[in-house]
Amino acid sequence: MANRAVTWDIRREGRAWAYTPEKIEMVGGKLLADDEERLTLLGLLLENVGADAAVRLGDPNVWREAIGQLQ
Repeated sequence: MANRAVTWDIRREGRAWAYTPEKIEMVGGKLLADDEERLTLLGLLLENVGADAAVRLGDPNVWREAIGQLQ
């Protein structure tokens, strides 16, 4: 699941995705073996649920601060 091989298309509304990891396992108290696999899974989930649903999780100020760091 190499993250750099995927072109993400995260939209405001979710959509179906054809690819999923073969299995999801816990490693050292975290899902999957490394951050690259976790980011790939996160990308899959964001494409499934959409950005509008994702930004409703947690504190909106945290999202704003993270977006502010992109600029």
